[in-house]
Amino acid sequence: MQGTFGLVVRFELLDGREEAFDELTATTLQAIRASEPGTLAYFVHRDGSNPSVRVFYELYENEAAFETHENQPHVRRFLNERRHHLRTEPEVWPVVPMDGVLRQESDIIGGR
Repeated sequence: MQGTFGLVVRFELLDGREEAFDELTATTLQAIRASEPGTLAYFVHRDGSNPSVRVFYELYENEAAFETHENQPHVRRFLNERRHHLRTEPEVWPVVPMDGVLRQESDIIGGR
């Protein structure tokens, strides 16, 4: 996993904005899946004890792939529109992947 670049991002959503944020996220994920080969993993989680919290785990081939991701039109749209749904600024943690398992055949689409 040497050279890879990862992020964990926590979003706290405004009450009643969860569904709209999830729709924005789903649209963005479709485009990421279709057009970003340098994005190795992109997982969206809901906090099991707080339905207004989302946590993203993002893993990129390298920092250049992350920069490419950030400049995609679908990501620019997400970054611009997410502010309408957020209670606070997102918390962002850069992470250095050390080890793990990701099975190609287990692509999670639409929460399956």
